[in-house]
Amino acid sequence: MSLIELLRRRRASLPDWVQDWLDVLVPALQTGLILLAAWLLHWLLKRLVLRLARRYSLPPQIVLPLRGVLRWLIITATVLLVLGRLGVSASVLWTAFTGFAAVGAVAFFAAWSVLSNLFCALLIMVAQPFRLGDDVEVLDTAEKPGAKGRVVDINLLYTTLQEADGGGRLLQIPNALFFQRVVRRWRGGMAGADAASGAAPRDPPASPG
Repeated sequence: MSLIELLRRRRASLPDWVQDWLDVLVPALQTGLILLAAWLLHWLLKRLVLRLARRYSLPPQIVLPLRGVLRWLIITATVLLVLGRLGVSASVLWTAFTGFAAVGAVAFFAAWSVLSNLFCALLIMVAQPFRLGDDVEVLDTAEKPGAKGRVVDINLLYTTLQEADGGGRLLQIPNALFFQRVVRRWRGGMAGADAASGAAPRDPPASPG
């Protein structure tokens, strides 16, 4: 039996001044427990995210937004629970929640292309279908040639390729495109692949500028 249930059962036998204080203490105690549980949950999720970031070598550009999303989800859930404990009508909370959810859904679909690139950037960092320094070619089909170059940068929206034709031109390819097309990869660049196979190394891409 919890302390709150015990106080409620013994309430009739308590003095009037104690019963008046219970109307304040019980919601305050419940609110404190909700806040404590929210803090513990945030602390655990923060440690989990940091451990995953160290294990998979995730960059701060991925870790910080992820921690922010988790923090705001916990804050939102905590506020709703606290308002419920303080006597706010459940129908009012549900109306507010569905309204915010509808606005969030509209914003989500409006920014779908950006969010898909963010999610694919996370997949690239974790699954590592290619790395910095690799040469890749993005093909429309397995036979038709496409964008080709050395991976020189990976950020939240684009992967930057440096063309290997000596001009030093840079191609910015949306991260989502790597999961929609056939991708050909040379580990460590074409020169490294040629050295491993015993072929004469090819000229590396010229640096920009």
